[in-house]
Amino acid sequence: MSDLFALYALRLLHIVVGVFWVGSVVFMAAFLSPSVRAAGPAGGAVLQQLMGVRRLPFWLMGAMALTLLSGIGLYWHDSAGFQSAWLASGAGRVFGLGGVVAIAASILGMAINMPTGRRLAELAGRLQSAGRPPTPDEQATLAALQARLGRAGLVVAFLLLTATMLMAVARYVP
Repeated sequence: MSDLFALYALRLLHIVVGVFWVGSVVFMAAFLSPSVRAAGPAGGAVLQQLMGVRRLPFWLMGAMALTLLSGIGLYWHDSAGFQSAWLASGAGRVFGLGGVVAIAASILGMAINMPTGRRLAELAGRLQSAGRPPTPDEQATLAALQARLGRAGLVVAFLLLTATMLMAVARYVP
């Protein structure tokens, strides 16, 4: 009974934390990032609050790690220790593909989104504490960072939605 409870807990952890991770990334890519860009320098204060004070990158990194680790644990359990017969099954291949896509999204998010968001928040914080509008060079840097974050955010959101859809249907693939 305790093994079944542990399996349920692992699955609940994977789904609930994964929903937070994917939902947050999709919200940021589709709504928050374009709104911050449209707000111009004023959007920097929101970004600084999210990144610096609310520590959004910390929460997203934790959700990502818990989702991936619990997913690997579930994959190990379902495959009876990564047995090749299950891995070659329809469900095994689709779950595996979903996992690879989620890992790719994680790598992209850590390699591009996190450092870009950090640089953007730092620049916005400096401008806010200086109490002045950005110089033309700073404005160009802000715009470039926001565009990069927006593009990469959309790619990561697409990858995570794809992984989610693969996971949702994997059990039903023959």
